[in-house]
Amino acid sequence: MTHTLLCLGHGYCAQRFVALHGASFARRIGTSRTGDPSAGMEMLRFDGDAAPALLAAARAADAVLVSAAPGEAGDPFLGPLGAALAEGQGPLVYLSTIGVYGDSGGAWIDESAATAAAAPRARRRIEAEAGWQALGRRAGRPVAVLRLGGIYGPGRNALIDVADGTARCIEREGQVFNRIHVDDIAGAIAAAVAQRFDGVVNVVDDEPSPSCAPVRQAAQLLGVAPPVPERFEEASARMSPMALSFWADNRRVRNERLHALLGGALRYPTYREGLSALATTVPAGG
Repeated sequence: MTHTLLCLGHGYCAQRFVALHGASFARRIGTSRTGDPSAGMEMLRFDGDAAPALLAAARAADAVLVSAAPGEAGDPFLGPLGAALAEGQGPLVYLSTIGVYGDSGGAWIDESAATAAAAPRARRRIEAEAGWQALGRRAGRPVAVLRLGGIYGPGRNALIDVADGTARCIEREGQVFNRIHVDDIAGAIAAAVAQRFDGVVNVVDDEPSPSCAPVRQAAQLLGVAPPVPERFEEASARMSPMALSFWADNRRVRNERLHALLGGALRYPTYREGLSALATTVPAGG
């Protein structure tokens, strides 16, 4: 059993990891802006400054999961906690995004593909990845950079959107996206910690697919009509800059390295298996 886990950021992915794999750790510490209690966790407040308790946790942690996104000033934790983390031992796991690859024009890519910093958010992610990898080299700690696809799972999926009437079916010819169920993210984190993995892994499903595919699958599972399709060219006029940046990229991301890390298949290889498993928890018709 690994003694202490430190979750820098205790959001959706970190919470699911702790729910599924937290028993592997004798002590579990998390951070949030408020430090409010969370079941099974010792929660510490972090608002940009590292209090003594958090610095002590950073030095003591045998495994560190970093899931907070960088802001305009960069990664929120590297500056305040970098020196303390460099005194510790054990694996660091940084949750990033496949958005760092930019647009491949729909071509297949893997971890050897160059990163592209066209959008500010992608540039900040690339810089954060490099910062954590540099810390790992200085400290002699393995750093697993897990580049995630579009995340879905309990409480966050197309079934809920269809049931409550907020789902949209936007079509853009030839464009596909990779997704990943949060339970498979949790499995990848657990494997990276156990194997002390050092390097980059694309944590994505087996089947890049169009935006509308999971929405239509969700509607079928719920026994309701899918939303009327919208052409991207028309829908884009009402999109935020963040949404438009999401739609600017078209790529198919390979996951052979993820399969090797896991030692086999994903729990939910595509959105079909993932949504089918979730369907029993969502009432038809909202």
